[in-house]
This record gives sequence, C-alpha cells and structure tokens, in this order.
Amino acid sequence: QYPQLHRPPRSVLVCDSSTFLHEKNRVTTQVEQLHFNYKVSLLLPECSSAPSHLDGVLNGFSSFYLIRNLPIYELLDRDFLQSAVFQGSVYGLSYRTRIDEDNCVALMPDGHLVLSLDKDSFEVLGVEGKPSRFNHRTKSRFVVSVDLCDGSMAPGGRGYQRLHTGLRSRLQMKADFLLSHHPGRGGASLQALLSRYDWSEHRPAVSSRTLTDLSCPTLLTSDLQPRDSHSVLEWLGAVDAAINAVTQLPVLACLSRAEDGVFSGAPSHLCLPVRRRHLEQPRLASWASLTVHGFADSPVCWGRDEHGALKVGENFYSLLMFQDHSYQLYLAAGAHDSCPP
Repeated sequence: QYPQLHRPPRSVLVCDSSTFLHEKNRVTTQVEQLHFNYKVSLLLPECSSAPSHLDGVLNGFSSFYLIRNLPIYELLDRDFLQSAVFQGSVYGLSYRTRIDEDNCVALMPDGHLVLSLDKDSFEVLGVEGKPSRFNHRTKSRFVVSVDLCDGSMAPGGRGYQRLHTGLRSRLQMKADFLLSHHPGRGGASLQALLSRYDWSEHRPAVSSRTLTDLSCPTLLTSDLQPRDSHSVLEWLGAVDAAINAVTQLPVLACLSRAEDGVFSGAPSHLCLPVRRRHLEQPRLASWASLTVHGFADSPVCWGRDEHGALKVGENFYSLLMFQDHSYQLYLAAGAHDSCPP
C-alpha cells in the first residue's frame, strides 16, 4: 500500500579522481569542508598491525570537552571570543540534540555560530534568520547563522547585544555541548569557560584489529570506474561494520579507528604518512583507504550548508589512495542536503 516505505533512502554521492602529484588537486580543500566528525577509519591491506607512526597519529588527536547544561550565550563571552573564537582554534556542537526535533547549535572553526531552531524558539530569540530548507508545508524550523568574527558582531555593538540578549534573557537556551580545539592550539583558552560549569575531558577511542583472509574486490585499482563507486563504498562499510562481504580476493589487512571523538576536517593529515610509509613501500598493497564520518545531527553538513535528516543524516567521505599517487575521493550527503564540494 505504501511502496515508498520499502525503498532505501536516497543519498547524494560525488566522486572525484585526481593525483596527489597535481599541484591543483583539491582533496584537502574538499575534505576540510566536513567540519564535525566523530569517527576516522583507516584500512591498510597487507598489514597485520597498525604501523607505529600511524598509531601515533591516531592517538595524537586532541582531547575534547563535554560541558553539561551550557548556556549558549556563554559562547559570546568576550574573553572566550578574544582568546579562542577569533583565533580560529575552537569548534563544537550541541550533544545528543536531534536536528529534526530539537534546537541544535554549532560553533564552526571559522567563527560562525549556527542555530537550528523550532519556530517558537526562533520567534522568542528575536534575531534575523531564514526558514529551514527542510520545512515541509509549513515554516516550522528556522536557521540563524552569525559570523562572530564580523565587525558588525563586535562585543558591545548592536548586533552582538541583540544576539546576546536574545540568548541570555529571552530564549535562555542551554544544551550539553561538545567543545574541541585544533592540536596545539586553543586548549588553555577554554579553561576560563570550563571553570564555570560542570565538564569532563575525553579522548577519542583508538582501536586496531587484524583482518585475516579479508575478501577484497578485484576492482580496487587506480583505474577504478565511477560506476563502481557504490559497490566499493558498500564493501568499505561492510568491512568497518565487521560484516563478511562477498568478493573475490583474500588479503591480510589492518583496520585502525579513532571514534567517539570530535574532529574537524583535520583527519586529512593522515594522508601523507599513509602515502609515505605504506603505499611507497615495496611488496605492500597498492591501495589504502581513509573514511571519515560526520555527526548525523550536526546543524551544518558540507561547508556551511544546512544539514537535514528527513530520512538519513549521513555525511562522510572515503578517500582511496593508490601506489601511483592517484586517488579516488567519495563525498556523501543525504538526499536533501546540498551537493558536496
């Protein structure tokens, strides 16, 4: 009676092919557009355990903080803006808030504050916004996006005061909040904010496991065709989920992961050690893969585009790297999200 209920949800998939040797390759620019990520997976064939240099990189991700019941107006604190936000060193998002039902918040690495609000909260806040792209027939959800680094939002100015008053006195919005910083930057600048609230520090959980007789698709070569993209991604997903995928070529492999973290687009820095220490070594496999998963309920997806979860909230990328320095990059988003870069 309802055939649409039996159809798998659609998704958007962009495939880009190039080589790391091309000075105008866009891989770093592209993957850094996915700002809020919780899991990084690295699959290395012909490898029985994670090489020490890669294990060190995975364990080198910054710790992050869970601040409980944080009043959102605190993200506008003058000292916090000056020491952290204006330096481009911090980012965070509300924790366990659902993008299709709850009020959600994201503080982006470039200083943009994004609020995804229900209609009542938006009207109480009293600042300029726009209807959500994911409204149905009625305007029941709105998005407020403010550049905290813009001169019009300088502390004490009219725009700043209006937003601060709306968050503090009118909406009085609070949320559990995940806050992180770039490696080597920003940690000390968070202490004043943390000292005022109940918080805990966390690190991503790093794990590795050896996969013996892993069935590997024979089409995993540098001349991989775009038409095979979905098959490759399904296989990578099955490996990550420990599902025995049916393919042709048994190999030994190592799957390393850092998960339950808060990563910016920075996991792309794993590409260089993989290429130098694994792909360029003789007698090793001719490919390796890096997959980064974004938070399903982040208010933003690729770039600063709004993220929705009408059916699925997926946003991730997989990077296949080959021994000849070529790569295949797969960028994914939900069916109704904007197209990845």
